[in-house]
Amino acid sequence: MADQQGTDDLVVLLGTPSAESSKLYAMTVSEGDPAWAGALAGVSLNLPAYHVLEEEVKEAADEDVYDSEVGISAIALEPELDEIVESVKGVRSDTMA
Repeated sequence: MADQQGTDDLVVLLGTPSAESSKLYAMTVSEGDPAWAGALAGVSLNLPAYHVLEEEVKEAADEDVYDSEVGISAIALEPELDEIVESVKGVRSDTMA
């Protein structure tokens, strides 16, 4: 998609269940696969990644749709919420610096 559409108006929305997996996927789409094992090994797409649980995403979504599609997951992931969000924000801030 990035090859066809370009990356200017493209973001990646993650729904991963842990801080570690969220960080790994955010790094993969921004800097390239950090494990050097996948198709994006060494390929920097420079795409900003957001987690579906970030407040910015929630505010941008239709409230009813967000609640029906994400609500249960948000409740289940509540204990890890801060860690997940901070891991993705950390990758964004590192790649935008």
